[in-house]
Amino acid sequence: MGKLTRPGELEPAERRRLLGRLAQALSAGAKRARATGAGRGRWLADVFLNIAPRIPIRDLHTLSDHHHGLTGEELADDLVRTAQKATMTVGAIGGALAAAEFAAPPLLLSAPAQLVAETIVVAAIEVKLLAELHEVYGVHVEGTGAQRAVAFTSAWAKQRGIDPLTPASVSLALGAATKTALRNRLLRTLGRHLTTLGPFLTGAVAGGALNRIATRKLGEAVRDDLRVKRPLPAGEQREIGHRKRGELDP
Repeated sequence: MGKLTRPGELEPAERRRLLGRLAQALSAGAKRARATGAGRGRWLADVFLNIAPRIPIRDLHTLSDHHHGLTGEELADDLVRTAQKATMTVGAIGGALAAAEFAAPPLLLSAPAQLVAETIVVAAIEVKLLAELHEVYGVHVEGTGAQRAVAFTSAWAKQRGIDPLTPASVSLALGAATKTALRNRLLRTLGRHLTTLGPFLTGAVAGGALNRIATRKLGEAVRDDLRVKRPLPAGEQREIGHRKRGELDP
């Protein structure tokens, strides 16, 4: 999972191999969950909560080093662009696999596990983005690594930034309402990947585009929240709506 969420280029063959390994592991877990009568949404949420503490989150200094010394809004722009590219690639690879499976129908039996693997990876990339945007905007979330992972996962489920001034925001992160929101968000993401089952390469195009749009919307929503909670220093701000060359496409 770590390699699939880290920035940088993975060879397509290596990315497919890692997704395939994850799909195999998830398939075995799904069979065990069905045997115990667990619902699909609850099982998917439990899987992600087990994975979340292992998502690598970089601090501000490391982020700036990895993004050519950028800071403030420009660094946030670059983080969102990188995450968009990563989730778009996952969707496109899944679509290309589905196209091959349409050409060989018996292989379609493996598609559900592949879709769940894509869903988990995209969710992990977006949680990583959300957490690292908090670093950029100086909104620090207290707690152990596991507690912070739960808090960021909860924020992802709600598509919002975390308010550090809210009492017990970390300890209350996994309430019943939040668990329901997480299940629903994961199932929506899974539904998005069902588009990759289109014939030929239509699924690759649709899956990649939908992921890219969804990740951009998440980035915009979280950044809007974080600007209010902890505005950047004046030197790192820019007028909202002012677009520099090379910024995100609409």
